[in-house]
Amino acid sequence: MASAAQQPDVRTENGFVSEDARRLAALKHAARERQKQALQLQRENILSQRTSNPVRRAALEDALAQIESQIAAIE
Repeated sequence: MASAAQQPDVRTENGFVSEDARRLAALKHAARERQKQALQLQRENILSQRTSNPVRRAALEDALAQIESQIAAIE
């Protein structure tokens, strides 16, 4: 799943990426995926809430916009 853009550019003298750099990149990728999943769960929770109160609805819409911008920043 990792694209070439996500691969580290830490190369040894022989031109290969070091194993430590690969592990670090994998850990960072996993952390981003966990954060993205958590945000998506929050987004689903907000979308599942129904209210007729305009103040509450506005707060939910603001929270949804914030979460969606955070998801976009991760991608």
